[in-house]
Order: sequence, then C-alpha cells, then structure tokens
Amino acid sequence: MKIEQIHHVAYRCNDAKETVEWYGKMLNMDFILAIAEDKVPSTHEPDPYMHLFLDAGNGNVLAFFELPTKPKMGRDPNTPVWVQHIAFKVKDRDTLIEFKEHLEANGVEVLGITDHSLFHSIYFFDPSGHRIELACPDPEEEAMLARMDEVKWDMLEEWSQTKKAPKHADWLHAKELEKNT
Repeated sequence: MKIEQIHHVAYRCNDAKETVEWYGKMLNMDFILAIAEDKVPSTHEPDPYMHLFLDAGNGNVLAFFELPTKPKMGRDPNTPVWVQHIAFKVKDRDTLIEFKEHLEANGVEVLGITDHSLFHSIYFFDPSGHRIELACPDPEEEAMLARMDEVKWDMLEEWSQTKKAPKHADWLHAKELEKNT
C-alpha cells in the first residue's frame, strides 16, 4: 500500500475570479475545473462555495475555495509568515530569473534569489496572502542530495533530542551566509 501522488492541494482564497486570473497571468497556470455547491458534500453543511482547480504542471493540481459566508480568512498568528508556503519547481535559473522579472514588472514584490545550495528560490505573495516559492535545481543538486541523504536520520534524531539545529549540513547555506557578512 503506497500513495501514488498528490491529487490536489487546496487553500482558501478571497476572490475566486481574482485568484484564477492572477495564477493565469503571473504563473501561467491553466484554469481546469470549477465546482460550486450550496452544501458541503462531505459534511452536508449548508455553505455555498466555489472550488477552483488550476494546472500546476506535471499532473499537479492547485485548488482554492472561496467561502463567502465565512469570516475573512487570516493567518495563524503563532506561525511565522515564511513557514507556510506553496513551492513550485521551475526548469532552471534562467526560468527563475524570467519569472522574477515578470512578477516584478506586474507589481509583485519578490524576495530573492535565495541560494539554498540544493536549489535557488524566489518568494512572493498571491492576492489572498499565500506565500509562494518558485525554486530551480542547482546544477550540483544530485551530489548534494546524496550527501544530505547520508545524514538525514542523524539530523532528525539529534533535533528530536535537543530541538537545536544539527550541524551536519551547515555547508548548505554557507554561500548565502558569506554574501551577507
């Protein structure tokens, strides 16, 4: 018994139409399906909603719900804004730079490019306040992943016992730290 893949990931949005248009314009995602009901199928709760599905590439689907009868959505005040995010892979660094320029030209504030050694990322927010990451692989990704694979269980065990960052993979952000000193 094994999971095959993610069927879809669903988030809430403030405005269904704005969300479809934004993801289409900013990230070139196609709008593939809409479902609207006055009653929740799983709970039978009377609550009108619009459920949107967007093509996130390679069989991946990103979905949103607009819930007009519910209080305005917010964030968990105990979770830093950088923690909860949706990350999408792009082909390479040139594509990442192209997206960064496209987003900025359309008024989206972009953080990065951040060098995570294994991959390089930019960060920004959608109109509903969801943090988005676009990431491209580093040319040396495979070798670094092999190195990380060797220490993952030791890192997890040390973290579990101490709740302090293990030093097994300090090299990952060494380049980024050098740039900032």
